Amino acid sequence: MEKENREHKDSVFVDLFYQDETAKKNLLSLYNALHDTEYEDEALVRKVKIDDVLYKNFKNDISFEVNGQVLVFGEHQSTVNKNMCLRCLMYMGRAYEQLVDRKARYRTTLVKIPTPEFYTFYNGEKEQPLEQILSLSDAFMNPAGENSVELKVKVININSHKAHELLEKCGILKEYSQFISTVRKYSDEESAIKKAIRECIEQGILEDYLKRKGNEVENMLIAEYSYEEDIQVKQQEAMQQGIQKGIQKGIILSGKIFQMVKKNPNLANEQIALKLGCSVEEVENTRKMFVI
Repeated sequence: MEKENREHKDSVFVDLFYQDETAKKNLLSLYNALHDTEYEDEALVRKVKIDDVLYKNFKNDISFEVNGQVLVFGEHQSTVNKNMCLRCLMYMGRAYEQLVDRKARYRTTLVKIPTPEFYTFYNGEKEQPLEQILSLSDAFMNPAGENSVELKVKVININSHKAHELLEKCGILKEYSQFISTVRKYSDEESAIKKAIRECIEQGILEDYLKRKGNEVENMLIAEYSYEEDIQVKQQEAMQQGIQKGIQKGIILSGKIFQMVKKNPNLANEQIALKLGCSVEEVENTRKMFVI
């Protein structure tokens, strides 16, 4: 039995597809749905463990190899982050460090490696397309040359109301989506998660899993939502700090422009902008503000 790393908190998604006793079965179901295959032997699945490359305190990513040929990297996200490709690139490097023997890397003969695939399973509340492709090259400062690298992530919207065909092909993913939708239905009520768990068990949604691990699921969801709220608060604080710094910088610059115009009233706006390292528009706006 694999030793579990509990230094981080797992999401319900990761528990279902990585930690739970049914994880390999669930991973195989997901793989079959993504590739229209019908594999049944769970021994074909090998979970790949990469420590703390993407998240320090919270984990909502999975990676697994199937039949030694395909390496799947998957993330579950409630927001679409434009840096997913960069994170996946870092993740992939760590994975191949584990999978490829050190000595093999220096052989003159070609070393065959599992083909990587990248997916993000989105179930946030903001409107997003049913599918979209994110490309690493979109982040490049200069156009990519022929000897550059490319990495693409397929973002799949798994919200139950979107009814992506993947949900019909992968029953466990569909039930997970239905469960999250039920939790949100009760989000404004006390004991929302308990109510959602009870209702899903009654309706046969993740029934066995929730019966076995109801309390753990509740704790994981509380941690998951607390983590998301913490991230949102930090983003809002950073935005407010940025706005405040921008205001302070603007006030200081306006003061410098005012003093320079006062001492040298005949200086052209272009000359003032050059001396202060600002734009001509900023000089013009300051002149209008103070009528100078």
